[in-house]
Amino acid sequence: MKENMSSFRNIFVYKCLFALTFWNHVNLFVENELLVPAPNNFPEDGSGQEIQTLALMHTNRRQSSFDWVVIQNTTESLSLSEITNNNVKNLRALLSNFRQGSRLQNLTLTNVSVNWKALMDIFQTVWHSSIEYFNVNNVTQLSNIEKYAFNYSGTSMKALIVKKILITDLYFIQDDLYRIFADMNIADMTIVESDMIHMLCPSSESPFRYINFLKNDLTDLLFQNCENLIQLEALILQRNKFESLLKVSFMTSHMKSLKYLDMSNNLLHHDGADVQCQWAESLTELDLSSNQLADAVFECLPVNIKKLDLQNNQISSVPKGMADLKSLEELNLASNRLADLPGCSGFTSLRFLNTEMNSILTPSADFFQSCPRVRELQTGHNPFKCSCELQDFIRLEKQSGGKLFGWPAAYVCEYPEGLRGTELKDFHLSELACNTVLLLVTALLLTLVLVAIVAFLCIYLDVPWYVRMTWQWTQTKRRAWHNHPKEQETVLQFHAFISYSEHDSLWVKNELIPNLEKGEGCVQLCQHERNFIPGKSIVENIINCIEKSYKSIFVLSPNFVQSEWCHYELYFAHHKLFSENSNSLILILLEPIPPCVIPARYHKLKALMAKRTYLEWPKERGKRALFWANLRAAININLPVAEENKCGETD
Repeated sequence: MKENMSSFRNIFVYKCLFALTFWNHVNLFVENELLVPAPNNFPEDGSGQEIQTLALMHTNRRQSSFDWVVIQNTTESLSLSEITNNNVKNLRALLSNFRQGSRLQNLTLTNVSVNWKALMDIFQTVWHSSIEYFNVNNVTQLSNIEKYAFNYSGTSMKALIVKKILITDLYFIQDDLYRIFADMNIADMTIVESDMIHMLCPSSESPFRYINFLKNDLTDLLFQNCENLIQLEALILQRNKFESLLKVSFMTSHMKSLKYLDMSNNLLHHDGADVQCQWAESLTELDLSSNQLADAVFECLPVNIKKLDLQNNQISSVPKGMADLKSLEELNLASNRLADLPGCSGFTSLRFLNTEMNSILTPSADFFQSCPRVRELQTGHNPFKCSCELQDFIRLEKQSGGKLFGWPAAYVCEYPEGLRGTELKDFHLSELACNTVLLLVTALLLTLVLVAIVAFLCIYLDVPWYVRMTWQWTQTKRRAWHNHPKEQETVLQFHAFISYSEHDSLWVKNELIPNLEKGEGCVQLCQHERNFIPGKSIVENIINCIEKSYKSIFVLSPNFVQSEWCHYELYFAHHKLFSENSNSLILILLEPIPPCVIPARYHKLKALMAKRTYLEWPKERGKRALFWANLRAAININLPVAEENKCGETD
């Protein structure tokens, strides 16, 4: 933004560029009170070209006066040095020869050691000469300051630059010093690096258009309630001791033409106040960089501002709704404490934004939607966290036309540590990893597929049924342990438990039971009709009978696989087979069972029939004797059967 000051300073600076031409080792002399160069110093080519710039030096430091070299009416720029009280008279005599209409326009005095009256006499002489641009550097030993009747009338002066004034007079009336400068009738005044603590308001309407008080000790008291700077367009107060932004705004309120204000490198702060800030309505460029301003600064800004520099402050966010700067085009927020890019709800005309060197981890991806007029975004050198959100921001930026200034060198990953140093242009994540909707849809589909597979298997394998049976078996065992905690193991009471379908009961009662219980080597069988205990649940009776039996005989037929209770009995017997690692199952195939008839939940039966040997009931009577012999051999075991449970007897 400071570069824009050239528009204000070009009106006089170009004439202040003093190109110096030195004659080394020349003999100088005085002729008729006008000081001219020796004839042998003119151009040898005889061209008669006018000398426009001349350096004038003190060539004899032991003498009390200067020796000068000057060409009257041909010199535009004059540079003098080592001015003292002893040669002020000669200097004034020299300058008095350049009356208005002369070509001399630029004068520079360097290393001036004079008292106050001598300095004012020099200024007064300059004021009534042809000089327009007066530059004074290193003024020291400025003493005996008193009121001076300065005559400002009839001057050609346009600009004054004073740099490094050292005042040695400790006791003087400050108005005597400041009034001389405040009432100068020139367009541009610069007083820099001079430890100046104050400046008076001009006595009447001032022609000042440009004032530069860089690097002084000015405070909030400057130009308060001053109504005579209505033509001032540019004011530079950089590197002073201003503290209150509110008072700075009041200072400008009467400057009706002020366009540019530089308040950088001060001590400004603004904590919010009941009193509203009052800025000059004409102010369009404001530099508040390198101060102590926080978020509240946005409630104290000129409404018509176009270029605003808030670099190097303590701003952590741009509060929404606090500032309505519709004319703002350029905003510099570099070197603050921002955690995200500001929106443009209050900056509808914003075209340039600088947020470098803040604390932005992941810029908001909706920035370019919020700020459609931004042509350049400068947000490099932030501690970027390489994540999906950051990748979305980069993608949107590219779609908006590549507005990132400094890309790609200034945009580097800081987090996570494994990606530190990686340029953002080389950082990529898959679409699935970054698209939340796609990720959720994919996860949902996979979940649905998994649920469908599990549901299908549960239905096909009748898992709920097995879970229910396992639960019932566990509950039955728990109740049995609770009722008989001292029993270490179940006492076997039966050789075998018979499981069959009610449709096959005739074969069981007429063939199986009589041949096993009444034949040789009597077998004690457990049958539900005579051994189930009344009052207990069917499941509990099944479990008890299976556990009290050495073997479990299953009479298989198409009727068996259609019976729910047969399924229960087969499940519990199979559970005992694996839990006790026993060989307790005996399968009798009463009738052939087509595979298509066996339900899916009978997968254990299919597995048993595929892996275990089963006894098939022979249709031929001649083979039945062998069948019974094999069955008895499979059941054979000696049991401690009580007298009341002898073979052939029923409960």
